[in-house]
Amino acid sequence: MAEPSAAERRWLQAAGDFVRRALPTRQEPGGAEPPPSPELDAVLRCLRRAGRGELPLGYSFISISDLKSQQCMPCCSHLTWSTNEFKEWARQGQGALPTHSSLPRAYLILVGYLTDGRQEDKEKLVDGCLYVKDNTGIIPCELLHFELEWLESLFLFPSWAYILQTDQGAAGYIEILLDPIPVNLLPKKVPDSTAVIYPASAEPLLASRIPCKKRPKLNVAGELARLSPLLCIHRKTFFFLFLKCFTSAVRVPVLVQKPSQLAWHHTLQLGHKYTVTGLSMSSLKKSGQRMFVTGVSSCLLPYCAEQVKEQSLDSAWQGESSLSASLETTEQLSDSLELRVEEERLGSAKKSKMISYVGTVTKILNAQAGLYELDNKVCLCLAYQQLLNSARGLRPGACVELIDVHLIQKPVVSSPSIVLGACLNSTVTLKSFSRLSTPYQPPATSGNLYLQLLFRYNLDMPCYLWLVSLLETFEERFSCFFGHQQLLRSSVHQNPGAAEKFLVPLLQAVVPGREETRDIYNEILAKTHQCPLKKYLTLDPPCQIPSLSALRCVAEQKSWEGFCPSQLLSPLEAQHMGTQELNRRLAWSYCTLWAGSFRPRVIVQGVLRVSSRSSLLQLQDNSSRLPCVISHRDGSPFANTALIGSLLQVENYQLVVERFIQSDFPSWEQLANPEYVREKKSSVYVQFYFEDVQVLRAAEGQIQKDRRGENSTSLRKRNDGSSASELETPEAKMLKLEDPKPDPDRDESCQKGPSSSGRTSCISHLFLVTQKEGLMLRNYQLAREGGGEGQELQRSFQATVLWLGRPVLWNHPREIGNVPALEEISYDGEEGTKQQEDLEVFDKLRFPPVPAEFLGRSSCPLCLPVQDTWHLQHETWLSSPAERQLAARAVLTGMDQRISSIPEILSNSFRGSLVSFSGEIVERILCASPKNEKPSVTLSLLKQKGSLLASDHSVKLSISVAPGSPVVLDVYIAATYMQHLWGLLPGAKILFQNLERKISRFHNVYCTYIASSCVTVLSLPASHLLPPSSPAGKASSPSLVFLSNLQLHLQNLPQARILCHLSCVLTLSLQWVCSLCSSIFKEGKCSRHSPPCPSHTGVRQASARVLVEDGTGEALVLCRNQHVAAMLGLSLLDWEAVQSCVQSRGRVSVQYGEATGTGCAEDPEDPIACYLRSLCRSPLICRPILLDFSLDRKPSKILQPAPLQLRNFRSGEVEFVSQMGPRQSLLCLNVEEVEQKALCYLTRERIGRTPSRC
Repeated sequence: MAEPSAAERRWLQAAGDFVRRALPTRQEPGGAEPPPSPELDAVLRCLRRAGRGELPLGYSFISISDLKSQQCMPCCSHLTWSTNEFKEWARQGQGALPTHSSLPRAYLILVGYLTDGRQEDKEKLVDGCLYVKDNTGIIPCELLHFELEWLESLFLFPSWAYILQTDQGAAGYIEILLDPIPVNLLPKKVPDSTAVIYPASAEPLLASRIPCKKRPKLNVAGELARLSPLLCIHRKTFFFLFLKCFTSAVRVPVLVQKPSQLAWHHTLQLGHKYTVTGLSMSSLKKSGQRMFVTGVSSCLLPYCAEQVKEQSLDSAWQGESSLSASLETTEQLSDSLELRVEEERLGSAKKSKMISYVGTVTKILNAQAGLYELDNKVCLCLAYQQLLNSARGLRPGACVELIDVHLIQKPVVSSPSIVLGACLNSTVTLKSFSRLSTPYQPPATSGNLYLQLLFRYNLDMPCYLWLVSLLETFEERFSCFFGHQQLLRSSVHQNPGAAEKFLVPLLQAVVPGREETRDIYNEILAKTHQCPLKKYLTLDPPCQIPSLSALRCVAEQKSWEGFCPSQLLSPLEAQHMGTQELNRRLAWSYCTLWAGSFRPRVIVQGVLRVSSRSSLLQLQDNSSRLPCVISHRDGSPFANTALIGSLLQVENYQLVVERFIQSDFPSWEQLANPEYVREKKSSVYVQFYFEDVQVLRAAEGQIQKDRRGENSTSLRKRNDGSSASELETPEAKMLKLEDPKPDPDRDESCQKGPSSSGRTSCISHLFLVTQKEGLMLRNYQLAREGGGEGQELQRSFQATVLWLGRPVLWNHPREIGNVPALEEISYDGEEGTKQQEDLEVFDKLRFPPVPAEFLGRSSCPLCLPVQDTWHLQHETWLSSPAERQLAARAVLTGMDQRISSIPEILSNSFRGSLVSFSGEIVERILCASPKNEKPSVTLSLLKQKGSLLASDHSVKLSISVAPGSPVVLDVYIAATYMQHLWGLLPGAKILFQNLERKISRFHNVYCTYIASSCVTVLSLPASHLLPPSSPAGKASSPSLVFLSNLQLHLQNLPQARILCHLSCVLTLSLQWVCSLCSSIFKEGKCSRHSPPCPSHTGVRQASARVLVEDGTGEALVLCRNQHVAAMLGLSLLDWEAVQSCVQSRGRVSVQYGEATGTGCAEDPEDPIACYLRSLCRSPLICRPILLDFSLDRKPSKILQPAPLQLRNFRSGEVEFVSQMGPRQSLLCLNVEEVEQKALCYLTRERIGRTPSRC
């Protein structure tokens, strides 16, 4: 024999070292040096046999511990393959999934023992899995072919793959690609002749109830017809096999539960013939089902007809009855599995088909949920089985064989069309391993929320797939905020996580009243198969939880789909509007959506944050941000800082889409033509009540406080409040100094909440907010290095506060507010000076710095800029000395007195210039800014900061005291302020603070929003409100009054109603004007010539002045547009005919009697003018009417106090004398005809309410 080379000697030395370290050797007595290891010689002989006489010098030995610790990527080793063979093997593996790479080749030699794990850890549960072990460790393995003789034998593995988990911190497993080569010859057992019975003879034994004194163990032979999956219940692992008669369909069940026999599951193959020895009979206590059970001495043998002889039935029944020792165990198993059984659903349930299928795993859809994709088209669900081998081998590229699986078509509307579900009757076999470098994703063995909810509510396949979809979406959206484990935490051993809080109410509503338990033994043993997958109904999901970005897109789509410009304006008003007014009224509208507006309904979820960009409250997920408006049902402002950073769920909400368009509609007739819309934009936000919020997961700091609060004996009742941008009410606030440093490279949408874990101390100071200004872009600048040139406007607000006490030093930020009282802390010793300096931090940060000699003066203005690292905490209970609480209450009392009512503000006696009040918005209109008010420089710059409305527009809000009240106050807000004001919708109750009260030249009182103003949404619009196109202010009829009382009540009654008599029409003017320049429009063109007007669209307008009286006084009423036709009593067709005739003339005017000199140019020869003149003088129009009106406040029409005068009235031959005041000037708002019955009723009602002095 040739002398080995140096390389071979080094290789042999490494082989010897490996064998001594990794393989067990005999210990010599007395500590003598052991002889050459026989294991080394056996391994070398095995390697030479595999390598055709050559040693694999290019390969190196690797132990189990080194493989698990050093191999950081998947690999495969093929000891006997050439390079070309490996390349062909890898190429074939990539054929099904070309996007994946094949397993890289490693030149490693693996030698170890095959074991079932029973000898390694006595306390460990034997789960039926196989392992490879050596002296250094043990690792799970998967084989395609296994023989029972291989257990506890030493093998050389010529072809294997090491597969890592997706979790890099966990060890992987080994896939045995080819049969292992025994290092030593395996002993061959010569089976003895065995007496057996066949299933046809064994079945009557199970069915018989005749007691026998003594029965021997039975040996049953048959063909393996069915093999159940391995099950583990209450730390007992078992499986069932079914032996079928060779000549008939009769079969008997056999329960295998001994730890030493669980490895049978790997060697059993359907269709093969076996003999099982040492069987006894047992029955289930609840169902009475009987089966054969293996004993300690039972063996599994391949069936060989020459080595068995049939045992007669009579001899099998001789002897003592041997009840299985496992009876108690089987009863325990039956009692332990508390799974709910599927109920029969109402309606026509579909039956699933049982099929067999062979396919390739192309994708792992969700390993935790047991969902895999086969052949890029079929979904495989293994959740209804227990995957005790942790789904090892089920990687993309692996081939699986499915026997007796359920074919379910279209279980959920939005799910894959074909789903294969494996129940406890199904068999899933791995036919070939994947050749690709795809990761291994093991399902969680404990705390798996998918499976726990599946079994707790006994979900069928449609409900389970819907559950998986919800959980996947939920985890994807919020795992970057709270982490995977916190979201999907199960409530088995601890408090439920956010996902379980969200899903349990939904599942209880979808599958109510399931109280029966699922009997897995009946599911496996019954001749008529019953399982949760047998019947199903296609599920139309009752709800959905889309991401915020998807919700925003769907809301905008729905809003624009239902957008119709003609529906935003009343046709009676729109047909009289010019181009500028028409397009301005269309420029801003809104659409409100609710949960029921979507199919299925939408549940809104998000993490409540304060945006660092807009400084507004918003909900966030990993996809987007959605601004939100939160209110309380009792009308108090929202101020709950404890919710910041919490995961919220809202089912009752209003999703508001503000729509902005730029259009060039010539007139109302073209509103149906979308070509005139030049640009469309939208803004989406959500508003809801705090009482409708479900907190799925509280903020981290709040969780710590709640835990400490459970053990606290303090009687203080606390209610946490709002963010820095929501200082809505004068309540106690606390600033606390801490310095969280978020990752600047991380997306803001996934930034976790501020954490104070790194701080050891902080300082807080309690204060009371006495005044707050609105959030807007301001030119307020802090002193910076390098001067203030080139600095942009800052989004900010200013609040005036009253300090309560002195600053307090805390050991940790989370301790703030968790003691019975906030007391001032004094320190002695060397550290006292430093801590005292810390307590003065609020004084040191005042800006601009104030000299010390001025700090004590009461008139000294102080400004404290809030730092970015400060945090705000809302306090509703003032834990401070009594004298400070008294001072705070005095301040609050004075603030409450500054809130005025709308009637007080409208009163002539009111003298305040800055007013605060609350009321309900009845109408919101976009109008032109007052000509006498020029926008400031700040407002002109706001347009460049994201405002979607033109800077020369204003928003007019009509505010009423209560719903349906005619007392209305108009509030004007510059459109450029609106980007920071959300929730200003008709029907919402709003608190306005520090608005400027103004009086117009017509003596109308109105308010304007200025830089010191603030707006708070107190309550949201009712969900039953009419669309915004409906006329506002018609919720109830105006009050019925007398003309003689107008001078006393009209100041507080802007709108009213009178029952009056139309005496005559004084003036009437009908005209067509240009929609662009308001010149007379005649014969289809504008009459303006210098410069010529390009418009070809006219707008008709009408006005009339009529005289009415109600017996107590007279009034001149100005009517416009559609109200003129109502006054004249013309039908719609007659009015249209008159307007058509006027269009060719441009203008027609009529005057009568005392109206001479009013400026109306009347053409006596015009037939239309003659017709209208005769109509105005006709007695037919002199009739009783019901008139809604407001006061005409032009300066010449304002009534001055005047004495009453005697007037004569004649009715037939009777003459009356009455005292009459001066004629009032009114504006017509609505005209209604009065029938005789209604006239009598209103007359009686009016007389009944007439004061006795009248």
